[in-house]
Order: sequence, then C-alpha cells, then structure tokens
Amino acid sequence: MKAYQIKIEFVNSNPLIWRRVIMPADATFNRLNDVIQTVTNFRSGYPYHDYHIYEFDLPKDNLKVTNDEEAYEEYKHFKNNKQEMEEKINNMPDKFDEFKKKTLENLDTEIKKPSYIKIDKHLKKYGEIDYVYDFGDYWQLKVIFEKEIVGYEKGYPTLIDGAHNAPPEDVGGLPSFYEFLEKYNNPDHPDHEFIKKWADDQNYKEFNKKRINESLKSIKYK
Repeated sequence: MKAYQIKIEFVNSNPLIWRRVIMPADATFNRLNDVIQTVTNFRSGYPYHDYHIYEFDLPKDNLKVTNDEEAYEEYKHFKNNKQEMEEKINNMPDKFDEFKKKTLENLDTEIKKPSYIKIDKHLKKYGEIDYVYDFGDYWQLKVIFEKEIVGYEKGYPTLIDGAHNAPPEDVGGLPSFYEFLEKYNNPDHPDHEFIKKWADDQNYKEFNKKRINESLKSIKYK
C-alpha cells in the first residue's frame, strides 16, 4: 500500500507543537481530519461526532474541503442560481465594492465534503495544506507532505514522533492555552485544582505516543 509521511504543526505555537504520522495515501480528507484530531486533543474525529467546523484550504484548485454544511448548501445555491446571485450582488451600491468582490470570490470557491475527496491528488501537489479547526478558538494547523512510502503494510495510520502537549477543546485559542498550562502545571496556583478538573472534563491528555497509536489503530480505511 502506498502511504504518505506527513508532519502536522500548530501554527504560531512556541515551542512548536507537532506530530509526524504515516497514513495510507488513498485516505479521504475526512480520514485526514480523523488523524489530526486523534494525534491532538480535539474531538471532531472518529469515534466522536463532529464537535466543531473544520476546513482544508486548497487555493490552487479554488477549493475548500469542509464539514460546514451551511457553507456547502450556500455554495450549491450559488452554483444553481449563479447569474441571479451575481446580478443581485453587483447591483449593490459602489461603496460596497470590496465587500462585493470578496463575497463573489467566496461564493465562487468550490466547497466539497471531506468524505467525498481523497488526499492523494492534493497533498503531494501542494506540499503543505492549511487546516483550520473551530472557528471560535480558530486553531490553525499545517499538514506538511514529507515523503511517499511504498509497501506500507498497515491499514491504519501510525504516529512516529511528536513534541509537546496539544491544547484541549474550547480552551480559547493559543494565548489562552498557555495560560491554561501555567495553571495546570503549577500546583501552587490558586486555580490549579479547578483547571485540573476542567481539563479532565475536556478529556485533556498529555502527549503520549503509545496511547495515541492505540487510538489510531481504530481508524480504518476500508
């Protein structure tokens, strides 16, 4: 089986939070999302239901791959009523020119669901793909293609290595995550016990390669 070695990085994290994974090349973007979620502390991947919206950006193909049902329906409506929608937007007053331009560009970007498109055609071509998760906390990650592997014998992904703990769900973004760590790692902090309990409720786990690999075995590709 052909596989890809990829590196997943949290943009602007310092020190850099990263994971290196091998995964089958015929996986869908839905499965790639499952991998990202499993090697971090997020919960919108298998075996959980979608907890937040996520999006892969493929600008060279004028394409976004997302679980955002509203964006998908909006794109379908625009595609089916393109002339009417364009006329309506273009007839807005001139003072909205920048807004009109951005709206038309956004609506014209093709939206695909992650279960219906495979990574094989895109990951190697792009070299790296931008991924955004949870538009509230707005986690920005990069999925970086490192190399192709021939003869991969496992039907599930494998975590090779990584560094540093990943943030828990709903912590509030990167600055809030560092505040969380300060309280979580300091037993003398007045909020330490509260934050420990909150972390448990969020299923927060410290980075553990063995535990993550056990979870990754459940992500099947057939």
